[in-house]
Amino acid sequence: MKIIHIRYEDYRNLSAGEMSPDGGINVIFGKNAQGKTNLLEAMWLFTGGRSFRGSRDADLVARGRRRALLDLTFFSGEREQTARLAVEGGKRSAVLNGVPKRSAAGLVGVFCAVMFSPEHLALVRDGPVFRRNFMDTALCQIRPGYAVLLARYRHTLVQRNALLKDIPRHSELLGTLSVWDEKLARYGREIVKSREEYLTWISGPVRGIYAGICENREQIGLKYQKSAENLNEALLKNRAADIAAGHTGAGPHRDDLLIEIDGLSARAFGSQGQKRSAVLALKLAEAEVLFSRTGERPVVLLDDVMSELDAGRQDYLLNHLENCQVFITCCEADAVRRLRGGARFEMEAGVLRAR
Repeated sequence: MKIIHIRYEDYRNLSAGEMSPDGGINVIFGKNAQGKTNLLEAMWLFTGGRSFRGSRDADLVARGRRRALLDLTFFSGEREQTARLAVEGGKRSAVLNGVPKRSAAGLVGVFCAVMFSPEHLALVRDGPVFRRNFMDTALCQIRPGYAVLLARYRHTLVQRNALLKDIPRHSELLGTLSVWDEKLARYGREIVKSREEYLTWISGPVRGIYAGICENREQIGLKYQKSAENLNEALLKNRAADIAAGHTGAGPHRDDLLIEIDGLSARAFGSQGQKRSAVLALKLAEAEVLFSRTGERPVVLLDDVMSELDAGRQDYLLNHLENCQVFITCCEADAVRRLRGGARFEMEAGVLRAR
């Protein structure tokens, strides 16, 4: 998987421009708030996922402009392919190899990338929604059908929650709840099974990479925490409580991924260095699993990662990026002085120049 060329127009603060990157390491340097992260975000959107910054689609269009356009030429599936993303009216549309897709999600599984940014520290630091999103995003790239399963589950959950809110005023609706319970439990079981399977794939690489980052001083562990062992039974048992609350209290939308260091919760007891190392291990392991399951090495996007690492961790990180196309942003070009070859680009006020 490699980006051959990317072109952008009216995207955030980026001046209309293009980039033909190196097939190996690409360093994008410049002062803060110049547009480096915006460029990586534009690349990431071709995975079919939403912005890793949690931004609305409407925020992606340059101020005062009507539409943003992104064009990508990339090598995948043993051939050169093209994709276009347009953002207009607060929505994204996509075209793949000249064929319009029903939505931007139609690109899922076609172009694969792994992203690390400071926002991803929330994966360890904050609530379970970030850890669920990590598993779900990774699975969508490996199994495009998983995105459909997630959409079905979420739609069913919305319908069930709406019904729960209506039942106190319309008791005759209570009898219809079992229909939504059955659908929610069926989709929920498939989601949990897929997530648990993903953890069996990623746990070994995570342990190995984390051990290398911390020089074998600590051990990391991953555990899937279910909100219910049997979702059918939980939905029936908690029915009165769900009606009173107006929402569904059990299911994969309430599950969590426990990240432990030496048997203790990384979220509760981990240092800042341990949390950052854990996230790096998870993201690098995600790339390894993508390669092992799909045969394609994903593009690796690293936003402002080097400045927070000491020399040893920087060296270890760079040694695990061989045979991948990598994009690294930093404030100073010499922050990645250990790299040999590759390409350097400077971003200033939204303008990208090769150096």
